[in-house]
Amino acid sequence: MVELRKRKDPPSTNIKAAPSKKSTPSAAAKKNRGADRELSNPEGSTNTVSSGKLKTGDTIKLQGFGGEIETNDGEKTTLEQLVDRSQSGVVLFTYPKASTPGCTTQACLFRDNFTPLTATGFSIFGLSSDSPKSNSNFKEKQSLPFQLLCDPGASLIGAIGMKKSPKGTIRGVFVVGKTGRVEAVEPGGPAATVDVVRKLIQGQDGSLEESAQSTIEGEKGPGK
Repeated sequence: MVELRKRKDPPSTNIKAAPSKKSTPSAAAKKNRGADRELSNPEGSTNTVSSGKLKTGDTIKLQGFGGEIETNDGEKTTLEQLVDRSQSGVVLFTYPKASTPGCTTQACLFRDNFTPLTATGFSIFGLSSDSPKSNSNFKEKQSLPFQLLCDPGASLIGAIGMKKSPKGTIRGVFVVGKTGRVEAVEPGGPAATVDVVRKLIQGQDGSLEESAQSTIEGEKGPGK
């Protein structure tokens, strides 16, 4: 007699679907998102800006800002080095092309107002994409008392928001203090760029006079 065996059913396999993951931004993406502009608490603190569009009151990171540039004498330098060497900060007036009529007017206005504009310790420089040779000829011909900075790659010109698209330089002025605070950044005509700096210096002169007067009165004391 033949014994019939029951065929065993194959064991069932329960495959569980992997839970779907919510997409979250990577750490690198978060870092890049805040690389250009790091905003601190809006309650009274300043904005720290490493690149992008600047405005008066922002604070820039001077280290590496705008890359390397060259003076009309051929010396390699950076904005950070220029600020370090200055007493109060740096004034950069930007111009499209050396020795052209508008740029000559602008440079000569800064030349003629050099003494009052540097009264509070700011150092003045012209900034363009011209070659050292072109800027040296410009400086010598117009007897300019300040150095002209050469930025053929427009790295610094672009960093301060004065680069014209697709190429070229916007006429304007940029002023930065010793701590990296942007005191002024404005496009404008030859006379307007000088006026921006003049108003800034006049305001600082007023503050210095008030501070000096307060010191004198404090030293006198009551009834003296």
